[in-house]
Amino acid sequence: GPLTEKEREREREREREREREREREREREREREREREREREREREREREREMKIN
Repeated sequence: GPLTEKEREREREREREREREREREREREREREREREREREREREREREREMKIN
């Protein structure tokens, strides 16, 4: 039959929980992206230093 008010409330609560979980996942993804960006930046720095030594 139709859901009671309590059941609907629990359903909305689970939905909010899933939403927060997706938000945390996106946040971790952005963090990994920034980490990769910093890694590429350090790599470019090392490249420039090697070129300096060669010249």
